[in-house]
Amino acid sequence: MGVEDAGRAGGGGGGKKLAMASISFAGVRVGAAGGAAYKDDLLVVGLSVPKDDGLDVVGDLSIRLPDVGAAARTFLRKREVAEFVSGAMAGAMTKAVLAPLETIRTRMVVGVGSKHIFGSFVEIIEQNGWQGLWAGNTINMLRIIPTQAIELGTFEYVKRSMASAQEKWKEDGCPKIQLGNLKIELPFHLLSPIAIGGAAAGIAGTLACHPLEVLKDRMTVNREAYPTIAIAFNKICRADGIGGLYAGLCPTLVGMLPYSTCYYFMYETIKTSYCRAQKKKSLSRPELLVIGAVSGLTASTISFPLEVARKRLMVGAIQGKCPPHMIAALAEVVQEEGLKGLFRGWAASSLKVMPTSGVTWMFYEAFKDILLAPQLHA
Repeated sequence: MGVEDAGRAGGGGGGKKLAMASISFAGVRVGAAGGAAYKDDLLVVGLSVPKDDGLDVVGDLSIRLPDVGAAARTFLRKREVAEFVSGAMAGAMTKAVLAPLETIRTRMVVGVGSKHIFGSFVEIIEQNGWQGLWAGNTINMLRIIPTQAIELGTFEYVKRSMASAQEKWKEDGCPKIQLGNLKIELPFHLLSPIAIGGAAAGIAGTLACHPLEVLKDRMTVNREAYPTIAIAFNKICRADGIGGLYAGLCPTLVGMLPYSTCYYFMYETIKTSYCRAQKKKSLSRPELLVIGAVSGLTASTISFPLEVARKRLMVGAIQGKCPPHMIAALAEVVQEEGLKGLFRGWAASSLKVMPTSGVTWMFYEAFKDILLAPQLHA
C-alpha cells in the first residue's frame, strides 16, 4: 500500500523523505513498490527513502497481530466458559416465549385478581391489552440470562469439584477435626456431588440476581406504579434504600435451597438412570425436554408452599401488609385460605415450570455440545 511522504504535511523541508513502500498481510501483498514478506501471522511493512533515481529500501518493519478469532474460539471451548455461555443462551431462549405464563403465575401466587388461569388471562388482556402478558419481561430477560448462566455454570463446576474431591478422599481419607484428644472424621464422602452442586447453584444465582427478581415482581404486580425499570428502581431505593432491592432475601434462600437441590438432583438422576436403562450414551432433544420438564415439576411441587410465602413477603409492601417472616406468611395463608392456599397458583406454576425447565435443559445441552464438540469427541 503506497503512502505519501509524511513530511509533506508539514509544508516542505529539505530533510530526507521517509515513505512506506508496501504492506504484506496474510500472504497477500498490497502495494507495488519496495519489498515485503509474510511469515506466520506477521504484518510486514517495507520502509524506503525516496531518492532522485528512485526508492532506496531501508528495511522491513514486522508487526505481529493477534489472531482474535482463534483466541475467541479457544476461550469459548473452555468447559467453564462454555457452560456459562450455554446457560445464558438457554435462559434467553425460553423466557421470551414463556413470559405470559410467568405473568399469570406471579399474579395468582400473590393473590392479585382472579384465582383461575383463564380468568387471570382475561383480566390482563382487558386491563393492559396483549402487551400486559409481557409486563416486566424486559427485567425478566435481564434477570434470567445472568441467573441461568451463574446457576448452570456453578452447578457443573461444583459437581465436578466435589466428585474429584471425593475420589481424593477415598485414597487419603476424609478431612478431620480434632477436639482435644478426639479426632472426628467428617463424612463428606457420603454427600451427593449433584445435590451439593444444586444447592450451590441456587445460592449463587439468588445472591447475584435477587434485586432483578424484586424489580420484576413489582412491575408485574403493579404496572401503574412501576411502569419502567428505572422508575421501579428509584421508588424502591427512595422508600427502603438499597436494602429494599434485597427484600425477602432470607426466605428466598430458604425456599430456593430445597427447590434447587431437588431440581438438579432429579434431572441428573433421571437422565443417568434413563441412559443406563436404554443403554445410551446421549439423549435426543425430545428426551431431554421431557426429563427436564419432569424434574422441574417435581422440584416445584415440593417447594411450592415456600414459594408462596416468599412472594407474599416480597410484594407485601405494595398491598399495605407485610408478614414479619416466612412462618408468619405461611400461617397467614393457612388462616385466610386453608391448606389449599399453600398451593394457590400451583397449576399455573406447573404450566410455566414444566416447559421452561424442559426447554432450558434442551437448549443448554444443545449449546454445550456445540461449544464443547472438539473436546467431547476428541
